[in-house]
Order: sequence, then C-alpha cells, then structure tokens
Amino acid sequence: MMASSISILFYPTSAKKSLKAATIYARITVDSKRSEFSTQHKATEKWDPKLGKMTGTSAEARMVNRHLDDVRTKIYEIYDRLIREDKPVSAQIIRDIYQGKDDEQRMLLELFKEHNDRIESLIGKGYSNGTLQRYKAARTHLENYLLFLKKKNDIALREIDYQFISGFEHYLKSQKNCAHNTATKYIVNFKKIMRIALANQFIDKDPFFHWKSNWKTKEREFLTSTELNTLAQKEFSIVRLEQVRDIFLFCCFTGLAYADVNKLSSDDIILGLNGERWIKTKRQKTNTLSSIPILPTAEQILNKYSDHPCRLKDNKLLPVLTNQKSNAYLKEIADVCGISKTLTTHLARHTFATTVTLSRGVPMETVSKMLGHTSIKTTQLYAKVLDSKIGADMDLLKKQAPILKE
Repeated sequence: MMASSISILFYPTSAKKSLKAATIYARITVDSKRSEFSTQHKATEKWDPKLGKMTGTSAEARMVNRHLDDVRTKIYEIYDRLIREDKPVSAQIIRDIYQGKDDEQRMLLELFKEHNDRIESLIGKGYSNGTLQRYKAARTHLENYLLFLKKKNDIALREIDYQFISGFEHYLKSQKNCAHNTATKYIVNFKKIMRIALANQFIDKDPFFHWKSNWKTKEREFLTSTELNTLAQKEFSIVRLEQVRDIFLFCCFTGLAYADVNKLSSDDIILGLNGERWIKTKRQKTNTLSSIPILPTAEQILNKYSDHPCRLKDNKLLPVLTNQKSNAYLKEIADVCGISKTLTTHLARHTFATTVTLSRGVPMETVSKMLGHTSIKTTQLYAKVLDSKIGADMDLLKKQAPILKE
C-alpha cells in the first residue's frame, strides 16, 4: 500500500459572524480528502489560527488546549496503527474509528464476493450462470481499477464517493476499451453492491445518488426476407456449416435465444389447441415462459435431425455447438452467402421479431409473449427498428415515378 499523508487542523466556527463561544472543529486531511467533526468544546477566548489553539491563560483555555492535544495524539495513533497493520487509510475511516463508530471497516471487494457467492448458490433458482459471470467480471474490473488507481487490494465502503464512481467509468472506457453500454452495465452491477451496503448501514449515504445510468440505444440488425431466403437455399458441402446454418434458421423462425435452443428437448414440445405443435419453454435468462407455434421451416429442421445422436445421448432436439463456435462458423457462412451483416446466434432472435413476425402484421403483444419478454417495452425496440426501415423504403419510393400522373 502506498504511504498516505495526514494533517490535522482545529478551527472555531459559528452560525453567527462573531466567533465568540464558537464550536471548535477538528479537520482531518488524508491525501487531499477531508473529514471533520466537532470536538464538543468552544473557543471562549482569542483564537490563534496558526497554532490551532486558544491564546488565553485561563484555566478553561488551558483545559481546552490540553483536550485538543489529546485529540491530535489519538488521531495520529489511529493513523499509525492503520499504516502499521496495512489497513485502508482515509480521513473518514480515521474519524469513524476515533468516534467509535466503526473500528472494523467493511470492504468493497469483500462484500462483492459475498454477493457473488450467494448468486452462485442460487444458479437455476432465479439466477443464471450468465448473470453470475457478469457480476464476477464487474468485481474483477473494480479490483484492477483499485490497483491502477491506488495500488490497493481493496477499499473501504465508506471511502467510495462520486469521484470514485466517475473515475471507474472513465477507466472502463479508456483503459479497458469498453463500449458505453458495457461500461454502464458494470457500473450498475457495482451500484447494486452499494445499495446492499446502504441497506445494511455499512455506509451512511448512497454515493450513487448523483449518478444516473445513460443507456445508448443500439440499432438492432436483422436479416431481410431476401437474405433469409439466400441463407436457407444455400447448399453446403461442409457438414458443420450446414448444421450451424440450420440451427440459426431454426432460431430465426422460433425466436429462441442460444441458451434456450441449446437446452430444447422433447419435453418442450406440446400439442396446441389448434392441433399444431408448439414450443413451450422457460427462458433461461428470465425464467419467463415462451409460447411459440412451430412454423413449417422450423418443423422441417426438427424432422431433419430426428435421428441425430443428440436425441439419444443428451435428450436434445438439435445438435447445437458452443456459442463461441457457432458465432465463428456463422461469420464463415455469411461470407459464403454474400451477407455483409455480422451474423451471430442472437441476430436470429432479432430476425424473428422483425422480418418473420412484426413486419408481417403479427401484433406486438403476441410477439412479446413468444419471445418471453418480461416487458413489452423490450419488444417495442424492434418496432423502432421497423419504423426506420419503413422510412428508408418510403424515401426510395418517393424517388420513383409518381403513382398518379398530374
């Protein structure tokens, strides 16, 4: 831990202009950060600002000055002990220890680990492994930020302020090259830990009070009908590419996310009231139910792999590769098909929401139910994408010859 610098100043202050009988305050400054408290004594005689004591010779003046010397000595003793024991040092920590409020400071990374351990014990019971990994990543970034900023292994919760938070945001963007929304996600994870600290009274005030999350709306890419047809009709001589293409198409016509198609089994297929087969499965991310009628293209893909070993070996309906491998092969597939967009497993879900459903008049409430969204506001993001598409199409129409001649 880097050595800190400390200074102690005593000064009288009063709500009135006159300093007569003003309360004497102690100001502790450590590494340019201050913390103050009342000494519970008053300056009844002339005050010497350079010496930080009263100049009178009365018994009361001598008694007050002795008390101030005792305060100064105890503060230095606390500071020396913290340095000697290699514990966090700040003006606020020293003040709290002097006042007997909190000798054992709760630490940020320590509390963050406790939180992550609780989530890990609840995987599959309200939390997903993806959520755990995001919190672990946020904690790791904070750990690296502390080493980058202060060469410390941890920081007391009471030391965290708005400056620390805004500095962390800048660090994520400048040193870790995080995109704006990615950085915001990590800070929101951090914010939850501080809310836990506030609820448990480990801190007196919320350092996030003046910080507001500012999400930037991203343009969601999707395949057009033409691109979807090109992809579906392309013949592949390499089995792994054909297999990944088929799973991608299945997601385009069901809206399932990678994690959900990966766990899809015969138990998730039911016979609907209309006599057709449906997929009814709980989303791994939100645990909400997705109810999806199986469209002909999706049905053809299920039939194509009806005898695949994955059915017997893992009780899965489709042979899904890892997400990393799937995304790597999808880039190769896009090149082969002449598609300039970046194909990912999640782009298939966007395609279902836009090209397959909303653009063909399926009501937003129905699409939201099929996608398993917890809020229709999430589904409305796809409608915004479609609005921009409609605007672009109409601009092209305006450039063509008018429908009616004047």
